[in-house]
Amino acid sequence: MAGTPTHTVTNQPPPLVGYDVFTADRALVEAVDRYTGADVLDEVRAELSALGRAAGSAQLHEWAVQADENPPRLHTHDRYGHRVDEVEFHPAWHRLLGKGVSAGLTGAWSRPSGHVRRAAGFLVWTQVEAGTCCPLSMTHAAVPALRADPGLAAEWEPRLASTVYDRELRPAGQKPGALFGMGMTEKQGGSDVRANTTRALPLAEPGTYLLTGHKWFCSAPMSDAFLVLAQAPGGLTCFLVPRVLPDGSRNVFLVQRLKDKLGNRSNASAEVEFDGTWARRVGEEGRGVRTIIGMVAATRLDCALGSAGLMRQAVAQAVHHCTHREAFGGKLADKPLMRNVLADLALESEAATALALRLAAAWDDDGEEARAFLRLAVPAAKYWITKRCAPVAVEAAECLGGNGYVEESGLPRLVRESPLNSIWEGAGNVQALDVLRALQRAPGALDACLAEIGRAHGADHRLDRAVKDLFTELADLDGIEGRARRLVERLALVLQGSLLVRHAPSEVADAFCASRLGGDHGASFGTLPAGLDLESVVDRARPEF
Repeated sequence: MAGTPTHTVTNQPPPLVGYDVFTADRALVEAVDRYTGADVLDEVRAELSALGRAAGSAQLHEWAVQADENPPRLHTHDRYGHRVDEVEFHPAWHRLLGKGVSAGLTGAWSRPSGHVRRAAGFLVWTQVEAGTCCPLSMTHAAVPALRADPGLAAEWEPRLASTVYDRELRPAGQKPGALFGMGMTEKQGGSDVRANTTRALPLAEPGTYLLTGHKWFCSAPMSDAFLVLAQAPGGLTCFLVPRVLPDGSRNVFLVQRLKDKLGNRSNASAEVEFDGTWARRVGEEGRGVRTIIGMVAATRLDCALGSAGLMRQAVAQAVHHCTHREAFGGKLADKPLMRNVLADLALESEAATALALRLAAAWDDDGEEARAFLRLAVPAAKYWITKRCAPVAVEAAECLGGNGYVEESGLPRLVRESPLNSIWEGAGNVQALDVLRALQRAPGALDACLAEIGRAHGADHRLDRAVKDLFTELADLDGIEGRARRLVERLALVLQGSLLVRHAPSEVADAFCASRLGGDHGASFGTLPAGLDLESVVDRARPEF
């Protein structure tokens, strides 16, 4: 009929913007309340809610899209032929990174409940645009390595904890705040950093060296300084490489190319060459791995937090879409099969959040038992949480149907980002082997993990049985390396189960234990058993706004 409108839009969910990403995440809010000191809880809640409102705003969503669609560009030379080795970012990148810095995401080490508040903020911020999380993470994580040299720590820590973002390349001593990057791996060795060939030649001034070699992956190449590993006369050693020297001249930092990555496209990852590059030793010669391991542990926790954040955003988008979208005579979220899928995804997200925030709380504790717990729990959590991220993101995209395959939905960006944290800071096998090393060399680590798990003993028979199975796995050391992934998976699951049984609503704990620990679950999401309160699980995951 003439005049009939052909483009009336109906049955499309409103965009998930204009809400508080923090307060809409009940599992995260409860974890923050659980682990934050009472004297600063109101302050922390207000701080995180402010960040959550920014993260959920239409403005930051627009900046995130712009940063992703306009990846960084490398300029090796200026117009006159001078070597400059600079990376140009879209203005949206700088706006986002500045927001992250001003929110305190690089400063956890000297604040009350600093690691919990920063971990929650990092989880929230990942849901905006995960690329900026790399320099934020590296800067935060550099602190424990720098503390191997009290003089360096005193010089650099205040700059790293600053809430002022200064993008200019100039001497760090002239800046109100500074960012750190890291370069460990080389093309011939990858995770086997002891195979590094970069050489460090001592200079006359004690503690200073000239580096010659390369780094296959250098994170955030426009940072003010970098922690790198190189072979000194005494063995593999950690060094601080400033981008600009105190006299204002550029250090020799030759950016050969930027990586063309699957995801994380707003962030620059570079191949760099050192050719007489000035560096300052951090820690003792020959103790490079031991010096930098504190940074690695902190970045591994950030990988778990980042994946938890990506999962949360994927689940929030899926639940939001299905709450508003109608099909076959009703809301998608009310359909039994879709409800099963959404509840299954929500369980994975909440379990990841619970474990990641528990690790952050242990960092705030800093007691002997807490450190022992982290030694084993961090690589186990990094392994498992990051492994679960990609299937969650893909399934969440499918909840939107064809809409989830379209860039405007935001789900493709989450899908591309989702494998990253599993690969960076040591891929799955590296984490599994690190768990074995902790079991062999740090006997208190297993005791600390078992004490944490044991706090839920007797609360759920499926959890108790899973713990017994874990003991059986630990008792059989024959061929343990070939079974390391199986062992680490079980350890992570019982840690998650213990936390949910103690702290989550009964419907969440029941569904998790039945499926993840009791074995009543299929190979894909949406295969939870009958008899569970899945409606309550989905309602809990809904991002109200």
